[in-house]
Amino acid sequence: MIATNVTSFRKNIFAMLEQTIKYNEPLSVSTKSGSVVVLSEEDYRGLTESLYLSSVPGMKEKLIDGKNTPLNDCVPESEIEW
Repeated sequence: MIATNVTSFRKNIFAMLEQTIKYNEPLSVSTKSGSVVVLSEEDYRGLTESLYLSSVPGMKEKLIDGKNTPLNDCVPESEIEW
């Protein structure tokens, strides 16, 4: 995570936001009152999706089972009817 203060952030806002988007690197901006974290929209959506999936009962176990399934046991994508 990149850390900066609010004064530097103000001076370099465009470049810092572009870097956050391009490299998906969170940005921590400190102020006198506290700090804020800036995320790319892609990271934010991934985070909220992960939180949602974690909240579905049994989903974590299904994802772990799927991750641990050997490729030989998987159905080819061409055989799936969407």
